[in-house]
Amino acid sequence: MRPEAFRDHLVALLKDSPDVQRVAVVEGGPLPYALSAMVAGREQVWQVIGQLADGAKHDTPTAPVHGEPAVYTAASVSGAPDAWLGGVIGAAEASVVARVEVWSVRGRRSAGVTVFFHNGERVFVRLV
Repeated sequence: MRPEAFRDHLVALLKDSPDVQRVAVVEGGPLPYALSAMVAGREQVWQVIGQLADGAKHDTPTAPVHGEPAVYTAASVSGAPDAWLGGVIGAAEASVVARVEVWSVRGRRSAGVTVFFHNGERVFVRLV
């Protein structure tokens, strides 16, 4: 899934989350494919960055491939923001999502998630 499409998908997921008071697409700033969300009273800005599948070109979309939804772990909204977001993405059980990696679980200092798709594409969603 391309970054803009995933950002829009993420906005829809967050709008349906009971922990989110507000969510909006951030346009025209220095961060392409960004969104802002008020989550449990805390402002969060997330940027989506994409990586194409091997051999894919930017001028032609990669066809979606469906498979088993990603296994995920739900996390508290009061914990690590990326763990919570990974749980929100996983709970959607999208058949195009193969795996969700939460960065803070891997010991990275920056917060974010990597979403792997069955078609070989991936997106990196980082907290900025």
